[in-house]
Amino acid sequence: MAASATPEGAVERIVIENAAIATVDANDTEYASGHVVVAGNKIESIGAGKAPEGLANVVRRVDATGHLVTPGLVNTHHHFYQWITRGLATDHNLFNWLVALYPTWARIDEQMTYAAAQGSLGMMARGGVTTAMDHHYVFPQGSGDLSGSIIRAASEMGVRFTLARGSMDRSEKDGGLPPDFAVETLEGALAATEETVKKHHDASFDAMTQVAVAPCSPFSVSTELLKQGAELARRLGVRLHTHGSETVEEEKFCHELFGMGPTDYFESTGWLGEDVWMAHCVHMNDSDIEAFARTKTGVAHCPSSNARLAAGIARVPDMLKAGVPVGLGVDGTASNESGELHTELRNALLINRLGAHREAALNARQALRLGTYGGAQVLGRATQIGSLEVGKLADLVLWKIDGIGHASIADPVTAIVFGAAAPVSLSLVNGKPVVENGTLLHADEDAIARSTREQAQRLARIAAES
Repeated sequence: MAASATPEGAVERIVIENAAIATVDANDTEYASGHVVVAGNKIESIGAGKAPEGLANVVRRVDATGHLVTPGLVNTHHHFYQWITRGLATDHNLFNWLVALYPTWARIDEQMTYAAAQGSLGMMARGGVTTAMDHHYVFPQGSGDLSGSIIRAASEMGVRFTLARGSMDRSEKDGGLPPDFAVETLEGALAATEETVKKHHDASFDAMTQVAVAPCSPFSVSTELLKQGAELARRLGVRLHTHGSETVEEEKFCHELFGMGPTDYFESTGWLGEDVWMAHCVHMNDSDIEAFARTKTGVAHCPSSNARLAAGIARVPDMLKAGVPVGLGVDGTASNESGELHTELRNALLINRLGAHREAALNARQALRLGTYGGAQVLGRATQIGSLEVGKLADLVLWKIDGIGHASIADPVTAIVFGAAAPVSLSLVNGKPVVENGTLLHADEDAIARSTREQAQRLARIAAES
């Protein structure tokens, strides 16, 4: 309910009351019925019972009865462009899937990338993601400003965003997987990455856009690009991201080409450290996990994609016990057709229980932590987002848990993790509504659906003609 007009220059407040709250702070503080007060773009107050009396400039009061409030979900690995190649190569392992799809992906252009980013972002935002991330590494010559189009889509959607500016320079002629026409030169990739960082990266506390340096993977990138990419990131003061230890085929590839496993290879190229996070990390031995823990290298766990591509079950419980920072990732929607991170809370818990630790692998609160604070850690933003604490940025979600799908589950956190995907009644990013009653506020979902279908069909035609 709107209050009277706010005096010019005054901080506006949103008051949320009567909610179950899971803060995901260091003590896992929870309130059966509590309040959150948002002032501007930060959390001003949080606690049990009603909000403090006499608050000035309250522009909205939300009665959150029947809801659970959590930090917004943080996605740590994705490939937005794949939104327009969903449902293909559905019975392939990773390497065969890549070989099947690279020739199509190499035909993308700015118009396609923008539409795919809208689809990817819209689906995640509707499902409670407040911080999104995209690892984009396919840059065909003459394809336009792909990085700019992705960042524009995120800005329009209203979500916080990290672009991992990817690159590939090892093609088929060099023993890699991508077609020769789908890669950049070493010099071109480094120069374009540096330009993207300087143009778009914001290092401020409440930054809405950040950029990471992100050569694609050991089998599509030269050793020199990895080494110089790490040097570039550290010179510019940004984070590093890549794929690592995803499949047994990758491990074999690294041993054959470099004479060592993926983790040792990454360490030899400067790619372990607190400023690094890697996607998947499925095939990690005890020594690998120890190296990640020792260097505080982060992991983006993508349970649905790992299952879709038959990659295996990552040792997440062992990583967490060792002190490895772990967040959740959707991964590209050509290997996770739903594109929703909130389903990954459930899948992370269930799939890890199929591993060695069985029912003790993960519980509901650990799964929620992976999708919130863990993701913030991995993206280097744990002081700003990922938990509901006074002074942190107001990125939060109200999950409706009094409907048919959840009302009979007494524990709210169990309801949203073990239960069906809960509807999002309200999502705030930087203190501003992005989703309300399950609907995007800053984008036309029907228009996005039409656009993504058109661009998917256009890409399929171009690829077939080529």
